[in-house]
Amino acid sequence: MDFSFLFDLPTRIVFENSILSRAGEETKKLACGHRTLLVTDSGILRTGIADTVQSSLQQAGFDCMLFDRVEPNPKDVDCEEGGRAARDFNADMIVAVGGGSVIDSAKAIALLHTHNGKLTAYEGKGKVVNEVTPIVAIPTTAGTGSEVTRSAVITDTQRKFKMTIKDVRLAPRLALVDPETTYALPASLTATTGMDALVHAIEAYTCRLANPFSDALALAAMERIFPWLRAAVKDGSDKVARSQLMTGSLLAGVAFSHADVAAVHCLAEALGGIYDIPHGAGNSMFLPAVTAYNAQADPQRHARVAAACGLPVGGLSDVDASKLLVDALEKLSADINIPDFAGFPGVKEEDFPFLAEAAQKNGSTPSNCRAIGQENYLGILKACYSQG
Repeated sequence: MDFSFLFDLPTRIVFENSILSRAGEETKKLACGHRTLLVTDSGILRTGIADTVQSSLQQAGFDCMLFDRVEPNPKDVDCEEGGRAARDFNADMIVAVGGGSVIDSAKAIALLHTHNGKLTAYEGKGKVVNEVTPIVAIPTTAGTGSEVTRSAVITDTQRKFKMTIKDVRLAPRLALVDPETTYALPASLTATTGMDALVHAIEAYTCRLANPFSDALALAAMERIFPWLRAAVKDGSDKVARSQLMTGSLLAGVAFSHADVAAVHCLAEALGGIYDIPHGAGNSMFLPAVTAYNAQADPQRHARVAAACGLPVGGLSDVDASKLLVDALEKLSADINIPDFAGFPGVKEEDFPFLAEAAQKNGSTPSNCRAIGQENYLGILKACYSQG
């Protein structure tokens, strides 16, 4: 098979325990100025992690302004307010401390700092015409991989639709990755963000845009995430499990950023737009069902996923190994208490046609390894709802 692909990773990655105390020192190496807009959320503020970063920045000579108006599914209106804050402060850099919502918001703020108009004007690919304000990303969950991706997923509050802005200019200049930031995560958040990372790896490997580089990264991510997720959920202080998950999330982020995601994400983003369901939870709810749907089109790749997850596939056909994978994903979801779709507050069957349409319109639908349309999405929604 002939491959044509581009691999461009403009992010310098520093993976180290306790790196937060040297955040200022590492940021200073970028030589981008001394005025930083520190983007975070109220939850991270309560942990003291943002204070540690701000103190390190100030000790290194940076002037800091705090912006904490970030919700679990970031909104365009909040990002636009952040863009105004960056302009008023005349920020030289944006430093993001938090999960994927915070880092995606920081990307949107960095974009709006150097571009005019509403955020919706930059939806899709090829709309970012200028450089954006340099971004330093410090993830506090092992899930989204946003610290190494070139996309931002933001809710358009008018359309109740999660739009994606993609451009290599959005990739952070520096990612400071510290497993210790995840030690205090509650079990529920560890579970859903960990499943989010697993979805990134599986979809990167099985989607139509997979390539040899993304394949290698995606498989390495699965080898770390699947075997260690239960341990991290059971004991958040398990240092080995936390490090493995953080590494897996990072690898999966680079993988899907250089391939794509697919139908699981399309459904999760549709849910996030209307119900405000956290992205990781949305992905977790649909992974087994979409995997079962997709495995019929490419059992060989799904069998390889099963092997990478450490499942006993020796002697099995690709079809049987794929079925084993679906069963294992369902059991993993049950073991770590992933919420049922039907039991999530606000979910209504009458919304399913709108959700199916929104999923079908998602830019990653064409990347799904098996052709999928609005009726297929509707069937998956109904099936997952009835199972709850």
